[in-house]
Amino acid sequence: MEKVSCSVALVLTVAVTAAVLLGVSGRMEPALCSFTELCPCLPALTLPQPPSKVCCDKLREQVPCLCATQKDPTVVQIFNLTSTKVAATTCHVPVPINC
Repeated sequence: MEKVSCSVALVLTVAVTAAVLLGVSGRMEPALCSFTELCPCLPALTLPQPPSKVCCDKLREQVPCLCATQKDPTVVQIFNLTSTKVAATTCHVPVPINC
């Protein structure tokens, strides 16, 4: 299951990077957000499951991805906004106001 989830994350990374490079989203730079790094967080970001310690560590490293889960139209369709906010709060990761 984890291998499939990471494959999905890789596909998402490619799609979001392509969207950014094509100018669909001007708020996120591909070098700043790596969705593949968030593989340990997929259950916490897509389902109502608590984040693991590894997930919390990855969320702290990938704060720009949290912005993308809220604002990027390509990504918003995949991640559960409520679960994402709960995971960030549980992990004590502040989501920047200017996302």
